[in-house]
Amino acid sequence: MSRSPTEWFDLEEAYLAPFAMRSRESRGREYTEAPHPFRTVFQRDRERVVHSTGFRRLMGKTQVLVAQINDHHRTRLTHTLEVAQIARTIARRLRLNEDLTEAIALSHDLGHPPFGHAGEAALDECLRDFGGFDHNLQGLRQVDEREDRYPEYPGLNLSFEVREAFVQHAKHKGWPEATPFLGVGSPLLEAQIVDAVDSLAYDVHDIDDALGIGLISLDDLEEVTFWREAAVPVRRDHPEMRGDRFRTAVLRELINWQVGDLLLETERRITGANISSVADVRGCKSALVGCSLGVCGLKEELEKFLTRRVYRHHRVLRMAEKGKRFVKALFSEYLANPELLPPRHLMRWTGAPRGAPAGSLAGKATDSLPRVVGDYLAGMTDRYAQQEYLRLFQPSPEL
Repeated sequence: MSRSPTEWFDLEEAYLAPFAMRSRESRGREYTEAPHPFRTVFQRDRERVVHSTGFRRLMGKTQVLVAQINDHHRTRLTHTLEVAQIARTIARRLRLNEDLTEAIALSHDLGHPPFGHAGEAALDECLRDFGGFDHNLQGLRQVDEREDRYPEYPGLNLSFEVREAFVQHAKHKGWPEATPFLGVGSPLLEAQIVDAVDSLAYDVHDIDDALGIGLISLDDLEEVTFWREAAVPVRRDHPEMRGDRFRTAVLRELINWQVGDLLLETERRITGANISSVADVRGCKSALVGCSLGVCGLKEELEKFLTRRVYRHHRVLRMAEKGKRFVKALFSEYLANPELLPPRHLMRWTGAPRGAPAGSLAGKATDSLPRVVGDYLAGMTDRYAQQEYLRLFQPSPEL
């Protein structure tokens, strides 16, 4: 039996903690829509993200390990799903809004370009004189402008609270898109959870992927205190375990340890700061979601190890430089020859072609050419960017 939004509101009021975001308290959408008969605003947000083009493309975007090395290492999509799963677990335990948490988690990487951090650095350099590049604000552009699924409005028309999370986590808040979200206060707890879990999952999964392709070995990890201590209960309970099964068990222990610590520390901070409403969360200047001092120290040591042994590994650096060259070359070529852009992208710079319907959203000149090119590149998967590079610079009959 389906429930009406009013029934969901009553359920939220009865179950959610006083500092959780309620669906009825959402600031709504930019374009007004009639309420759905049985889904709340955040439930609809979650499903709109899952059905979006940008979400599907995450399957073809890598994080640290640029280009397809094997079928087992993580992509942006698998990372996103893992973040959403962990974030929901924490939100449920703290009695926060799971639907909002999941919607933020599923959308948090939509603005990432191809080739991981290398692609982002390259685009930031290309757009230095035009506001730079920030994957969080690019995610906001993706859901607000680049998605084309509804005839009534551009983008996905997500709620203010999901869109706000992009800006709260952005490093550069000077883009015009960020303006409506400035001055609202600190991030909601649901958004803070996603931010913390993103970092937690990223570290552990980078260990897994680095081990999987031989950048590091299990013996190398013995120098990391976090790993050694997480391995203690595994060795105690399963002394015969070796190889991949041992690796998986220790990684699971690392996640469980951090999730448990995050829950306890967050509860301690909420209690210590006397947080009893969303307004209190907004007014709290320090982060309410985070790890304890002890675990933060262990995590910092682990991240230094990853930087030294994985992110600066010669194989990773070679792939990163290759990805940067692809992005920079494509950017320069499209800027010099904009007619190479697909028509629907080009129209955002030139305006509607002759004969287009008056008032057409798709036919308005809304952006500078460099930003249009940046948007187009940011939406590419790793494979498509490589194919486009070959088509433009190494043409052959097959391409």
